[in-house]
Amino acid sequence: MQFTYTGKDTDGAEVTEIVEAADRYAVYDIARQAGHTVDSIKEKKRFSLGKIFKAETIEYYTSRIKTDDMVLMTRNLGAMLVAGLPVSRALSVIERQSSNARLRRVIADVRERIQKGEQFNEAIAHHESIFDDLYVAMVRAGEESGSLADTLKTLSIQMERSSSLKKKIKGAMIYPAIVLTIMAIIGVLMMIYVMPSITGTFKKLEVDLPTMTKVLIAISDFMVAHTIVVLLGMVCGVVAFLYSLRTRIGKLIFHWLIIRLPVIGTMVKETNAARTSRTLSSLLSSGVDVIRALNITEDVVQNVYYKPIIAEAAKRVEKGTALSEVFVAHENLYPVFVGEMIMVGEETGQISTMLEQLATFYENEVEQKTKDLSTIIEPLLMVVIGGTVGFFALAMIAPIYSLSDSIG
Repeated sequence: MQFTYTGKDTDGAEVTEIVEAADRYAVYDIARQAGHTVDSIKEKKRFSLGKIFKAETIEYYTSRIKTDDMVLMTRNLGAMLVAGLPVSRALSVIERQSSNARLRRVIADVRERIQKGEQFNEAIAHHESIFDDLYVAMVRAGEESGSLADTLKTLSIQMERSSSLKKKIKGAMIYPAIVLTIMAIIGVLMMIYVMPSITGTFKKLEVDLPTMTKVLIAISDFMVAHTIVVLLGMVCGVVAFLYSLRTRIGKLIFHWLIIRLPVIGTMVKETNAARTSRTLSSLLSSGVDVIRALNITEDVVQNVYYKPIIAEAAKRVEKGTALSEVFVAHENLYPVFVGEMIMVGEETGQISTMLEQLATFYENEVEQKTKDLSTIIEPLLMVVIGGTVGFFALAMIAPIYSLSDSIG
């Protein structure tokens, strides 16, 4: 491969050289032998079908950096810093060990930026889609305080707990979602392929049918006559729903609804309480100031009705108001325990510790509720399935009784 590097020679004059090398590491060796220091390296791009279809390139574009990858990277990086390795050397080790092609390229870029003189927090800030504001702010605070290794350990715990909580909630929702989806598919197939053969007999006999049977026959006839339109309409409906969740109005409606659902609403409130407490605790323990910590927490919290509360907290704290007052004033969204624990933390001067305990408490509460939710959902689904099957059965059996009565 051909590379162009810029740097300085032994006299301090700027140099630009074009060299052939196997990789970027080899370029550094070539420059060192020539007595040059390297400021930047650029690889000459050559169009090649072989390069496009190369396994590594395909792996890069098909791979995705998961939270578990970031947790493992952060924990290992902190462990290597504790062992005494410099950041650039530790990143080089992680780059070689990582099995994720996309993450390897990101780490390589971060390492190169650090070798050029950038701080670690400045280097990762260029990859905001991978390293969010929380990650960058905590790393910056760790570098400024000289406790980067401890900060990375705290950050890995924060990410792991957040990811674990999210997985448990999603896991509790997967079962009912699968059952309801299968029910919908079976219902559509029955209306298109099974109902016409059954209702054809009723139409020929020209008997007076019950209302529910007439409704089913009308729906079946429409779906048979416009099958493609119905299927496309269902697909478009799902796509429109998912898209609406990305819009401001859609988020307002959906987030308002889930807060007020029985059982689910309580879980949502406790989840947001845990996320807020965990994020604030991690940031404050890393040395980030309260106002900056609240601004970052506002971005981390997903529900749109919680963001204004945290933004209000930042403004009021800046004016000298106690942080706990804001949470106490919004007990309709944050449980009463949140405001009380923060108040105790302010009085004892251990707000970071109290927030960590608060986060652990609500994470355990949500975990228990997800287990209980699975137990509650199963009988509810049985009732829904039984009711649906019963409705179809009555709609088919009622005309038979009517026919028997007329014959009698």
